[in-house]
Amino acid sequence: MKKLVLAALAVCLAAPAMAADMEALVAESRGAIKGFGGSLKAALVGAVEQGGPLNAIGVCNMDAPAIAATQSAAFHGRVGRTSLRRRNAANAPDGWEMDVLNAFEDRLAAGEDIAGIDHAEIVNENGRQVFRYMKAIPTGGVCLTCHGSDLDPELAAALDARYPDDQARGFAAGDIRGAFTLRKYLD
Repeated sequence: MKKLVLAALAVCLAAPAMAADMEALVAESRGAIKGFGGSLKAALVGAVEQGGPLNAIGVCNMDAPAIAATQSAAFHGRVGRTSLRRRNAANAPDGWEMDVLNAFEDRLAAGEDIAGIDHAEIVNENGRQVFRYMKAIPTGGVCLTCHGSDLDPELAAALDARYPDDQARGFAAGDIRGAFTLRKYLD
């Protein structure tokens, strides 16, 4: 009986610490997303200013993985992007990400503000504790240049050449374009 009481007490005392750890991990994740998203946006804006939307294709294809690698190293985990309708096959969601992305769509359809749509969870993968976090990426007006329904024919041809299996078109402003996705082993 004494062991049972001590075990219950240990669980009760650990719960606030686990909540604080989760809050810290979420805050750290949001910082990594801010760094990744800010660097990617700056690179895209610069490319468009220098050579128009065609020039931005190279940023997403070549620069985004390097930016993600830099943020991943700083985060001591993996930072990336994924989507239900992805452009790059390398960004395809895994099963956990697919479930979260579908839940994000349900939350948006239920009227939740896209700016607050995120999800954090600690999961067990092959006996290891892994922190996972995702934050919805809203489709803004500028995104529609490459991800909307009415693409410039020259831009569409360039996207077709680079991404023959492109699924990332036909979005409208306010749609969930995809999500930032982060993972970190906790052990």
